[in-house]
Amino acid sequence: MKIKNRSLAIAIALASTASMTPVVSQAAGTISFGEDKYVSVGFGVRSSFSNVEDSANDGGNSNDFNLDSARLYFGGSLNKYIKGMFNTEINSDESMKVIDAAGIFQITPDFAIWAGRFLSPSSRANMAGPYYTSGDGYWQNVAARYGWNGGTIGRDEGVALVGTTLDERLAYSFGAFEGDKIFFYSGLDSTTIPAADRISTSNPNQSDDLMYAGRLQYSFWDTEPGYYGTGNYLGAKDIFTVGVFGRSKGDGAASATDVGDYSQWGADLLIEKKLEAGAVSFEAAYYDYDTDDVFLSEQGESYALGAGFIFNQKVGWGQFMPIVHYQNFDADNGVETKRTDFGVNYIIDGYNAQVSAVYRNLEVTNQSDTDSLVVGMQLQF
Repeated sequence: MKIKNRSLAIAIALASTASMTPVVSQAAGTISFGEDKYVSVGFGVRSSFSNVEDSANDGGNSNDFNLDSARLYFGGSLNKYIKGMFNTEINSDESMKVIDAAGIFQITPDFAIWAGRFLSPSSRANMAGPYYTSGDGYWQNVAARYGWNGGTIGRDEGVALVGTTLDERLAYSFGAFEGDKIFFYSGLDSTTIPAADRISTSNPNQSDDLMYAGRLQYSFWDTEPGYYGTGNYLGAKDIFTVGVFGRSKGDGAASATDVGDYSQWGADLLIEKKLEAGAVSFEAAYYDYDTDDVFLSEQGESYALGAGFIFNQKVGWGQFMPIVHYQNFDADNGVETKRTDFGVNYIIDGYNAQVSAVYRNLEVTNQSDTDSLVVGMQLQF
């Protein structure tokens, strides 16, 4: 048995072949048992300090240190055809929950079948998550409603076909999933909502249909092989990629008095270009949500825009990367939510070591604006 250290792909991509692995890597330890036989282990931590306007008990600003995320990553390979991964995340009560537990059957270098619990095909923001964005743990939790509300942090139990074609320029993923937690974190089960309007799991008129999800993306410049992706390549690639995605579940929206179908569709864009002084990036996404008028607060249109620039020149340990993001969700209940982020990242070792400082403004219809300052740290080993 041989023990060695090496840089591995994103936790989920440990289960993929080299041709299916993103370029952004994380540190990990690997125990090798022979050719194409190994077990890998790693962990990630995100923590932050936040100062939020007018949110203390006395009406002043709150000051809080937070453990935002703590994950364990496990991957393994029996041979070049059968691989798997198992990842956890901390719960609000500080217990650990399983977020990924899947087997990957690599039929060919460009085609695989995934089965178990994992991210269902969706937007780039959902597939990248908070660890692999353009910094500060940014997640489109205003615009990308399913990734924020649905499943177990966007994960579902199911099966998917994942592959690439046309010299890896066209990536595709299609699958069928349980889809029984579409509005899990939406607050639609709150006791402050009239009982007739809350989420129901016992409406006798609700069927037990599966949720179907898919994503297509085409890369005009450098290719992006792999399933779980990244929101920014931090100057490592020239990217011009367009993606479309959608999901639907018959009777996916059910209250105590009403049942309707759930659907989502959208499109996203990522452009990154290496320049003499660094690399500039631009991202955009559009989402449309339909609940058959059952939950108007989760029905409507949203979009997100973002830009960044990572300097080639290192200052001390790392590189500076200013960023700006904007999100907007216009719900059919008349409530519009806007969030604007201005910040700077200090990239020490890609997505393995980062520090960020972000000013955030949140606007919600009929509520006072909320300003906050968040200083965060991300480490992966």
